[in-house]
Amino acid sequence: MANALQQIIREHLDRNGWSYGDLARRGGIPRSTVHHLATTERVVRMPQPATLEGLSKGLGVPLDTVRRAAAEACGIHVYGTGTASAPDASRPADPEVDLLIASVQRLSSADRRHVAALVESLLDRAPHEK
Repeated sequence: MANALQQIIREHLDRNGWSYGDLARRGGIPRSTVHHLATTERVVRMPQPATLEGLSKGLGVPLDTVRRAAAEACGIHVYGTGTASAPDASRPADPEVDLLIASVQRLSSADRRHVAALVESLLDRAPHEK
């Protein structure tokens, strides 16, 4: 069964009659990258932001759609942003925050404690750096 990123890529290739090279040229990314993402069942790590932007441009779909599909392909569920349940729905969505939140759930409880301690230390330090 294809992952979400493979499905988006395959759907657009089939619908438009494109090759991997066509999509790569449209998005300004290497053909080998497009081929890898389109054929790899489980993506090991999130593609680079420039790769996601290139896929978005090449496919003609919103960046957030590509980012969410790539995260799902990595086994990370990215929760919706900008909803009423968000702490501040008036602030724009931040994909890095979404990815961090989704990734923390995959850590062991001991690792989550380490992350929490790191965040607390960074927050304590932040006002002094302004």
